[in-house]
Amino acid sequence: MPNSTSTNGNLTIIDMVGRTVTIPMNIQRVVATSPPMTTMVYMLAPEKLVGLNFAWNNEEIEYVPNEYRNLPVVGGWFGRQDGNYEEIISVFPDIVIEGAMGNVDLNSVNLRQEKFGSIPVIGATDNSDLTKMAPTIEFIGKLLDSEDKSNKLVDFLNKYLNKANDVSNSIPDSEKKRVYYAEGPEGLQTDPKGSLHAQLIDIVGGNNIADVPLEEGVGQVEVSIEQVMAWNPEVIITTDSNFYKKVYSDSKWANIDAVKNKQVYLSPTSPFKWFDRPPGANMIIGIPWTAKVIYPDKYSDINLKEVVKEFYRDFYHYDLTDEEVTAILKNSGLKEENM
Repeated sequence: MPNSTSTNGNLTIIDMVGRTVTIPMNIQRVVATSPPMTTMVYMLAPEKLVGLNFAWNNEEIEYVPNEYRNLPVVGGWFGRQDGNYEEIISVFPDIVIEGAMGNVDLNSVNLRQEKFGSIPVIGATDNSDLTKMAPTIEFIGKLLDSEDKSNKLVDFLNKYLNKANDVSNSIPDSEKKRVYYAEGPEGLQTDPKGSLHAQLIDIVGGNNIADVPLEEGVGQVEVSIEQVMAWNPEVIITTDSNFYKKVYSDSKWANIDAVKNKQVYLSPTSPFKWFDRPPGANMIIGIPWTAKVIYPDKYSDINLKEVVKEFYRDFYHYDLTDEEVTAILKNSGLKEENM
C-alpha cells in the first residue's frame, strides 16, 4: 500500500483519516462496523469477511453463494444501532474497518481503537456517496490485497456515472421526470433531493419532487398522501415490497400519474438493495437500473440484463442464469422491452 512500511510480518500504513496504524501484512479476517463498508468488503474480498452487521433475510439471501450465507451477526454502529465490542472481538478479526457516509469522526475511530485494544482499527471515508466513493474502493482494495477487483469496480462505477452525467446534463430541468421515493409499508416516508438515500434519482437526471427540508442525521421524512398527490409523481421508486404489492390496488394512490400509468418500481434486494438501505457500493448497479426505470428511451443503449449479469459475477460472486436475471428485472417492475 502507499504510505506503508513493513516490519516483522506487519505493515504500518496511513489510513483515510490520517492515523498511523500497524496491521498484519496478510489480512485474512475482517469486520466492518457499518453496513455500507461491510457491503464493500463483501464485494471486494468476501472470503475475508467474518461478520455481518445484521442478518440477511429470506429475500436478501437468494443470490448469496452458500459459503457466505451463515456468517455470524456481530452488530455495529449505524442508524440507531449501538454496537457491542465483545461480539466483534469474538470472531477474531485481524482488522476492524470504521467507515462513514462522509468524513469519519476521528474521535469515534480513536474510541473504537481504545475499546478494541490490539486489534487495528482502520478509518475509511466516503463509503455512501457514489460520486466520492472511488478513492475508498481503491483504498479498501489495496488494504485487502484485492486491487484487481477494486479497479474493476471503480471502472464500472465511473462508466455509469459518466453515462448518467451526460444524459442528465442533456435534459432541461423543465423536462425532467417527476420522481418520488416511497419508503415504508405505506409509502409515506421519503428522502428529498440531496439525501444520499435518494441520490440515484439525481444522478440519472430525475427530478426528486419531495419538496421537504433535508434534516441532517434524519434518514426519512414523514409526508402525507395529500402531499404526494399534490406532487403527482410520474415515477415512483420503492424499496418496500409490502408497499409495492398493494400500491396498484390502494384507492388512495389511484389518481397519481405513476400509479395510473403503471410506473411504480421496486428495488431488487438480493444480496443488497440496488437503490438504498444501505446507501453504499451496492447502489452502483442501481445507476443503470434507475436510469432504465426513469428514462428507458434515453438509456436504450444499456443492455441491463448483460450489465446485471456482469455485476453479479464480478462483485456478488454469483453467476445469474438468463432466467434469474429476467426474473429480477421483471419483479422490479421493468417491462421486457426496457431491460
